[in-house]
Amino acid sequence: GVLAAAAAAASVSAPPAARAALDPTSSLTRRGMAKFVNDDVEGSIADFDLVVQGAPRMEPYMWQRGLSLYYAERYEDGAAQFRKDVAVNPNDTEEAIWAFLCDARDPNVGFDRADLMRTGPDPRRYMRAAYDLFDARDAASDAALEAVAALGPVDEFYSLLYRGLWREARGDEAGARDLLVAAAQTQYANRSGDYMAALALVHCKRRGWEVR
Repeated sequence: GVLAAAAAAASVSAPPAARAALDPTSSLTRRGMAKFVNDDVEGSIADFDLVVQGAPRMEPYMWQRGLSLYYAERYEDGAAQFRKDVAVNPNDTEEAIWAFLCDARDPNVGFDRADLMRTGPDPRRYMRAAYDLFDARDAASDAALEAVAALGPVDEFYSLLYRGLWREARGDEAGARDLLVAAAQTQYANRSGDYMAALALVHCKRRGWEVR
């Protein structure tokens, strides 16, 4: 998926010579991602906006900007960013879920009216199960995503992450806290370098939830 592949690439520190060769768009994107990882959400948005201003063709691909907008509580802007991404990558279930999450938190839309975009099949079982939960909105789909956690460390992390985000979207703060803190404390979250693992920690910090 776009999130996982791009995040993995961005998490690798390039040597000085390679950094010098990066174009301004790449440099700004990496700098914005680093700011987000360090919970400087507003600073990350400033860098991502500079990317879009300097290279408008990149706007539909700036999923990082959408995530930052969500945590800045700019939900309408975040939803618009994710929908642009799905328009150019119609199989991206993760972006569709984040557009839904933005809608659910937006006081002008809300959970009941939140729209889940239609996407093609995702090769990752945990993302298919997550999408099914946000689509069906039922206990059976929640249990199916929970069961996916047994498949391995990455599956465990994403199962906890999206089950937690689902609960927050529904207004279940206690349930969200338990699952998202658990996600941030997994071995995968602490060792993978995955941007979404950093996101889980940022989420907990922003909500004032303690992570051991």
